[in-house]
Amino acid sequence: MIAMINPNTSTATTAAMLRIARETAGPDVDIRGFTAPFGASLITNPQALAEAEQAVIALAPELSQASAVIIAAFGDPGLSALRERLHVPVTGIAEAGMQEAAEGKRTFAVVTTTPDLVDPIAEMASRNGHATFIGTWTTKGDPASLMSNASDLRDALAEACARAVRAGAGAIVIGGGPLAQAARGLSATAPVPLIEPLPAAVRLSLMRLGQGGVQ
Repeated sequence: MIAMINPNTSTATTAAMLRIARETAGPDVDIRGFTAPFGASLITNPQALAEAEQAVIALAPELSQASAVIIAAFGDPGLSALRERLHVPVTGIAEAGMQEAAEGKRTFAVVTTTPDLVDPIAEMASRNGHATFIGTWTTKGDPASLMSNASDLRDALAEACARAVRAGAGAIVIGGGPLAQAARGLSATAPVPLIEPLPAAVRLSLMRLGQGGVQ
């Protein structure tokens, strides 16, 4: 069983991400969703990200049957802590998305809705050795308002992607677990390869488990 953790408190977001994760993995892989027991309904700043890390850690006792874990928030909160506690493959969606985007030493950018998380994203890219990361481009407007309107969210992300491409991005990672559905809708028309981090994390988890050996 692969456990997919939503580090925010929205059960609707958990359900939406779980559908995408299961579609990616296929019917033979058991993926189960877990929602943060406390914290923010949308992670938009470093304080909320730090609280999400504690919420992820609090879920550790519920994950004893998991063969692998996916942390489905772009800050990868609790990644190191769960690796120490669980001793199974633990994958973050930012880790996986950036890894796919950087393949072949390709330049890449992150596009997201949360300007207050630009610095933590840059720190993650540096920590993972991504020298071809050129920066993060953010949407205009309030993140919570955008998340409440799928059409506005898609348009805002598309505009930010266009700015990132003009700046030299050879690939784009859509940075956010709750943005998984919007990322899927944009991928067909994106001007450069668009990396959906949640499916990337599923693929990396399966690889770490030996190409799908999941109970």
